[in-house]
Amino acid sequence: MAKRSVSILNRLLANPSSLFTAPTRSITYMPRPGDGAPRTVTLIPGDGIGPLVTGAVEQVFEAMHAPVHFERYEVRGNMRRVPEEVMESVKRNKVCLKGGLATPVGGGVSSLNMQLRKELDIFASLVNCINVPGLVTRHENVDIVVIRENTEGEYAGLEHEVVPGVVESLKVITKYCSERIARYAFEYAYLNNRKKVTAVHKANIMKLADGLFLESCREVAKAYPGITYNEIIVDNCCMQLVAKPEQFDVMVTPNLYGNLIANTAAGIAGGTGVMPGGNVGAEHAIFEQGASAGNVGNDKIVEQKKANPMALLLSSAMMLKHLQFPTFADRLEVAVKQVIQEGKWRTKDLGGDCTTQEVVDAVIAALD
Repeated sequence: MAKRSVSILNRLLANPSSLFTAPTRSITYMPRPGDGAPRTVTLIPGDGIGPLVTGAVEQVFEAMHAPVHFERYEVRGNMRRVPEEVMESVKRNKVCLKGGLATPVGGGVSSLNMQLRKELDIFASLVNCINVPGLVTRHENVDIVVIRENTEGEYAGLEHEVVPGVVESLKVITKYCSERIARYAFEYAYLNNRKKVTAVHKANIMKLADGLFLESCREVAKAYPGITYNEIIVDNCCMQLVAKPEQFDVMVTPNLYGNLIANTAAGIAGGTGVMPGGNVGAEHAIFEQGASAGNVGNDKIVEQKKANPMALLLSSAMMLKHLQFPTFADRLEVAVKQVIQEGKWRTKDLGGDCTTQEVVDAVIAALD
């Protein structure tokens, strides 16, 4: 008996992991009655690579039998307005999945992205910039969530020519919108066990506008004593971000700064092609590639059909969680990250030469 005990002990010491049996499932998701009913989602393929990457999502959803029906509308960035039937669809369905919409530079039509956000009051943009296993980056332990106010600031689009050769562009900051985005950032941090919220500003120069934003953040921070709150000037933030990004956790920003910081953080963490994101308001949500850089692509990528679908697939996993389909969301996220980690099926931006379809086929094969 003693010899047998010694033998068992030796085997355990040689393989300590055998002491523990990994569970085959996590604690089960308990749905509410009716949670399994299929949901209709408005789909806007958009411009450039948009039809390729939204098509990838449709294929993967079909393969995994996700309970989602897409209501497709063709919208182009050079349209003067988002068609009324598209607005009505998003208002009715509450959720939209969108490819990139190209906004003309300089003159021309206003941004359709801004039209969607302002008319639907989708006030919060969230981009999760996190290291993805299998992608080699300069910095490790990067896990930054950039939460950006979506409806005002420099993006309000209030511009006019005072006299020939002189243009005035207004930056609008309100207490209501500043408090609202600050509250969303702290609430997100609280619900996701995040430890710190950093407000990004330029209040040393724009003392009234960014000063009001900071005052609002400070007021909201008082209600969350368990979360560390600090502030950083936007130019110093950019330097700190590329030097030591792991110091940041949740960042809350006005509109323009958030766009710049989210794209920078995405590049640091592994590239815009793998960073998910979404936009949410009290009633509606739009999910799209997290970082705006490269979300339309270029003609060569479109012609070769080599767009990277990973960012939009991960954004779709976020959408599935939003729709209360967590099991489908987890399956999709695990499959995407498995394909990235294996490194065999990658598009050019991730160091490979695969087509969009080859990547999609790999993700479908990786689904449980």
